[in-house]
Parts: sequence; structure tokens; C-alpha cells
Amino acid sequence: MHLLAGDIGATKTDLAIFSPEAGPRAPLAMATFPSAAYPNLETLVGKFLAQARLPVDYAVFGVAGPVLEGRVSTTNLPWEMEEGQLREALGLYSVRLLNDLEAIASVVPYLEPVDLYTLNPGRPTPGGTIAVIAPGTGLGEAFLTWDGTRYHPHPSEGGHADFAPRNALEADLWRYLQARFGHVSYERLCSGLGLPNIYAFLKESSRASEPPWLTTRLRSVEDPTPILIEAALGVQRCEICEAALELFVSILGAEAGNLALKVLAGGGVYIGGGIPPRILPALQRENFLEAFRSKGRMEELLARIPVHVILNPRAALMGAACRGLE
Repeated sequence: MHLLAGDIGATKTDLAIFSPEAGPRAPLAMATFPSAAYPNLETLVGKFLAQARLPVDYAVFGVAGPVLEGRVSTTNLPWEMEEGQLREALGLYSVRLLNDLEAIASVVPYLEPVDLYTLNPGRPTPGGTIAVIAPGTGLGEAFLTWDGTRYHPHPSEGGHADFAPRNALEADLWRYLQARFGHVSYERLCSGLGLPNIYAFLKESSRASEPPWLTTRLRSVEDPTPILIEAALGVQRCEICEAALELFVSILGAEAGNLALKVLAGGGVYIGGGIPPRILPALQRENFLEAFRSKGRMEELLARIPVHVILNPRAALMGAACRGLE
């Protein structure tokens, strides 16, 4: 029995074939595709299976969007998916759709020390609830609960909850984004979509200036996020990008602390997604944990909650594989 597992994101889709014998860390075949280049998942999967030339019996896909009754419309990609339709189109015994953060949460109990960087060791509570927050193209959130024997993942759409400013600068940022988008969620700030929003706010409010060399580089790309990160952490840095990333990290820390309080994450907070490993030096600075802990009377509680960054770039894919191989 071979399992087809997928991590379907707005930017890219990772697909792999797994066997029970080899397990979720040793795919038999794997490939990455640009999601927007394909009209639907069936076409993309068909191309992958033609390349892999391995028989597949069933599939589990982690998808960026809320999965309701086996159906999902991706949040930042114009795809409609339904389990029964996919099962028939692909000729498989079964197809399961998971929210992408449910997929990441599914792999957390199986992560090894090499997969993680610990920002705060804390004092974990045995069997305590675990929170997962993941800034990628969008912002995903999930959590896991312990039933006495094993952890169970639960999806959410918490990344779309209202952004809560904590100071005058963030209040001005909220007003700027509210005028542009109406509703201002944490995803508008803590994601690959969000960093350019923070940058635009700092630039247009004249809080920092854009150097000419950066103007030239930004003109040539559709997605400015990698350039903004490089200009904040790389060799050739600029003040406006450093300020944007600092604000990004602080807001992410605050929302990670909010999530930890909401689910009482005694088992720890795991930060996944594609962005955190790329900005690890910024997360290591004090302002992330300071924002995470700064919850008034709950500060002492948050100080004891472990915080880890998931470094494994295939965490969501492995999580989908774990669910399928179970």
C-alpha cells in the first residue's frame, strides 16, 4: 500500500509517495510544484504520478484553508477540492483533506531535536495542550490535546482573528491597514503577505526611507518578502527593512502568546511555516519572547511555556504522511 501525501500551499505544493515500511521520513518519490501554474490539484497530481511511476492506493493532502465536510476552497489559491471528487478523478481507494495546520500539528509529536530550535526551554506540563502557529504565505494556527494515550490535532482559522494593537505605533499601523482592507487580521501582518504591508506602512508614513538600491530590486519582483528579509538580515542591510522585520517579529510574538493563553499551552508552542527558519536570528532577539510573555498578570505563566521553532521544511508534508500512515 502506497500513500500519496501533499502539502498544498498558495505558493508551492509538495507531493511525495510513502510506504508503511519506510515511514514518514523516507519518501519513495518527492517533488515540488508552483501551485499557481496549475488549474487544479488533479492536474498537478497527475503530472507528479506520471513522473514518479509508482502505484498509489490512497492520499492525504494538507490544504491552506478550512476543511468542512470533506470540502475546501483554498484561502490564497483559486482551487476547489472535495474528497469524493478527488478520489474518483485520481482513481484511489480514499482521499482525505486536512487543514494545513492540522497537518503540521500532526507531526509535532514525532519531531526530533534536529527538527527544532528552542527559543525558550520553559517547564513543559506532561500531557499539556500544544499550540502551533505558522507564518507562511498566510498565518495558520492549530493545537493538540492529550487523551491519556496520544495527542490529537485540531485545526483553526485563528490567523484571521482581529489584530489587536498594543501601542501607538501598532495603532497607526492598524488604521493604515483598516483603510486599505477593512478587516485587519493577524494574517495581514504575520505572514509572507503581511511583511510587505508593514514595510509599506513604514515607508508611506515616512517613518523610514527606502534606499535607491532597494527601490531598484523591488521593482523587478512580484513577491517582495524574500528581498525584505534579506535586506533586514543579510550583508547589505537597510534601516526600513530592519524596522519592518522587528515589528513583524514583535507582533508574531504577541499573537503566539495570545494563542498560548487561549489553549493553555502547557505542552509548548511550536512555530512552523516557511518564514521562521529564514528569520531565526530575528526570533532569537529578546523582542520576540518579550512580546510573547507581555500579558500582564499572565506573564509568569507564559515564561514557563516552552517555545520551539520547527526547522524541518517538510513538516506539513510529513504531518500529512503521519496521518495517512496511521
